[in-house]
Amino acid sequence: MRRLLVLVCAALLCGLFAAARPHRLVTVCPGFLPENDMKIPVGIKSVGGISQAQYNEVMDRLEAIYKPIVKAKGGVLVVNRMWEDATVNSSAQRQGNKYVLNMYGGLARHPAITQDGETLVACHEMAHHLGGAPKMSGWFGAWATIEGQSDYAANLKCMRLMFSDSGSAKFTRLAAADPVAQKACKQVYKDSKKAALCLRVATAGLSVTSLFKIMHNETQDAAFDTPDPAVVAETSEDHPATQCRLDTYLQSALCSKPVSEALDDEDPSPGACTAAQGYRVGLRPLCWYKPTPAEGGGQLFSRASVAPKLGEAVSRSPALSSLQGSSVWQGL
Repeated sequence: MRRLLVLVCAALLCGLFAAARPHRLVTVCPGFLPENDMKIPVGIKSVGGISQAQYNEVMDRLEAIYKPIVKAKGGVLVVNRMWEDATVNSSAQRQGNKYVLNMYGGLARHPAITQDGETLVACHEMAHHLGGAPKMSGWFGAWATIEGQSDYAANLKCMRLMFSDSGSAKFTRLAAADPVAQKACKQVYKDSKKAALCLRVATAGLSVTSLFKIMHNETQDAAFDTPDPAVVAETSEDHPATQCRLDTYLQSALCSKPVSEALDDEDPSPGACTAAQGYRVGLRPLCWYKPTPAEGGGQLFSRASVAPKLGEAVSRSPALSSLQGSSVWQGL
């Protein structure tokens, strides 16, 4: 009996030591969305969202771009295509040198999601691995970029790479241009192609923020001309509020730093727009981010600088009415 007890105790200790290894599978956070119990199984009629083929087109494009990038860092990109899984979320994990993305089909089938929206979800998860500082606190998540920065880095780097190839030209998206985002992009980018890319990247945020609104049981739409007035005392690691996330998508689209300028794992300034570098727009929103002293403080974009002229329609409803190249939009 004593021998059996010794063996049992040894096994338990081995299990504890194995669980404490730094290479264990570590989940970044509950996911792209806060933890929820929503499920959208395969085969539910009239749900909307995107098809499995469209979902795979997004994942194919992501893998083509990021497998070589991750390999150059000594890692292996693993995109788990979990189409059959009804979970309405996504997540990122690290296991040794494996950069893992879990892309659930339930989220892709949600009526709010377009292919451009799914691209943003995938880029957010990719940014948990490659989005730079600020990082999550604690050794369990020290490798992972925090939520707000993952939103910012997703549009600043990943989305631009994803949309730079003709293969993504047919991705479903919100067809009508949002007038506020359109005006802002034209003010920042004088080149028409860059302005169009800025607008497409920013508009993808409308697809996913419609989903945030439902998840939080909110009654008001987030909009590009109603920035979140909150100012945090310290940088938050949690999911920002719906309007705050949309502000982040717009600001990262307006940051004119080149994709080739890499983000840094310790210093939040390289590869991003900061006030100290002379940028007035494209800064991380203060509703989740506290700029470091070296960044020269921070500010939200001026509403007057990007909003349409007085009397000009600012309604978001046209932007939510239809999709380019698809009739699957159900509305919310």
